[in-house]
Amino acid sequence: MNKRNKIYKIALLAFGLIMVSNSCSNDFVEREFRQDVIQSDLTTLSEIKSFVRGGYSSMRSSTYYGRDFTAFGEVRSDEMYSNKASGYFTTVQDYSMTSSDSYASGTYNQIYTLVAKMNIVINTNLSPIVASDLPAAKYYQGQAYALRAQGFFDLLRLFGQKYTGGTLGVVLPLKYDPKAKQARSTIAETEAQIESDFNTALTIMTANSAIDAPSNKTELSISALKVLMARFYLYKGDYAKVRSLSADVIGKYSVIPKDLYQESFRYTLRGAASNSIFELEVGTDSSLSTSSYAYIMSYNGYANLVPFTTVYSMYDPADIRRTLITRASATAHYLSYTNGQGVTYGKYTNTVGADNIKMVRYEEVLLNGAEAELNGGDATKALTYYKLILANRLSDTSTQTVAQQLAAITSVSLAQIKLERKKELLGEGFRQWDLLRWGDTSFKPASVDINKLAFPIPRAETDLAGTLVVSNPGYDN
Repeated sequence: MNKRNKIYKIALLAFGLIMVSNSCSNDFVEREFRQDVIQSDLTTLSEIKSFVRGGYSSMRSSTYYGRDFTAFGEVRSDEMYSNKASGYFTTVQDYSMTSSDSYASGTYNQIYTLVAKMNIVINTNLSPIVASDLPAAKYYQGQAYALRAQGFFDLLRLFGQKYTGGTLGVVLPLKYDPKAKQARSTIAETEAQIESDFNTALTIMTANSAIDAPSNKTELSISALKVLMARFYLYKGDYAKVRSLSADVIGKYSVIPKDLYQESFRYTLRGAASNSIFELEVGTDSSLSTSSYAYIMSYNGYANLVPFTTVYSMYDPADIRRTLITRASATAHYLSYTNGQGVTYGKYTNTVGADNIKMVRYEEVLLNGAEAELNGGDATKALTYYKLILANRLSDTSTQTVAQQLAAITSVSLAQIKLERKKELLGEGFRQWDLLRWGDTSFKPASVDINKLAFPIPRAETDLAGTLVVSNPGYDN
């Protein structure tokens, strides 16, 4: 049996297991995908779906959205830091990474594995697919474009020179060829490819929208795609596109009520929360265990990532979100912990890492839309979006009901929206990227070289015989 057929046989077997176990359905490509094997076209819908789901498996890895990439957005910010318990994220936080740093190489390799899997789907000739399966095959091919775009975007933010004054972006492989050597594209070229992939994904998925299933929160829907695109356009400062994309999603979901706020992050409400748009499926059988982001956060785990003292005090006492932070002492705060009765609180509530990974929440859509409306749009809409969140976060006080508190708010400023992003998205991996796109590098110690805002290109890449990939300035390769 040749290697291609071996991989496909495993693909079909794994797809057959989908009906039996959701956790198994996402695992096969992670185990069997070989980056040194030339791939041929996928020939069935089952194979295409299995490779796309293998992409989701790559994304949930502990070196990507399952832990590290999310943590990178927090440990270099003004809202959370690593207390260096068990040595986690020390080199990232201290800007002491080298070209051999495992955080850089682990995430770099995982994202390019995602890209490789999606390239196989993207470049597959769909003509052998039976006619009845063709719309679904095209739809999944559209998802592959979207996931490749997200991978390139994440690589650009971590390894590109956007915030260091340089011109280089990242390597952009557009087909699966493990023997090819390719140089880094420029930032402009990288951004153009990301935009092209996102737009292609939207065109394909919209044309096959009968397959769209927004109720299935563990796969990318058209609405979820539009939010990922809005994130990219926020990064670029293209507020008109953010307004348009956000408006297409606003009204289709609802802000989670305050009495379900904490519960909405739990495994028990996976996919069922009214504010959930896209999640990466984990579950107990595929638990990330001690490698999970939750275990890094939890007081009963490593208790490694903690909010700054000022974060607790930025919340109004009547704000439900304040209750998700516990104060172990005047200087120690945690966003996830377990009380003496075994009841867990916080956003990251399951120390065995079984909670689904929240990729897109409706509250982010409202915040994206509000920021964009205050940058050349309609300030009244921005105020409406802002109040939708506050109405479900504030509580009655001894002197004012929530309705009275909201009535007293007659306008909203960009500064207030920025603060609200910090309050609502705390710990979710957004903060460093928000600060950088706003031009705020105050979180970086003045003594640290600006070049260190970009991660080092892994030595295994720059030392490869015949490589065309150049390193980032300020590192040892």
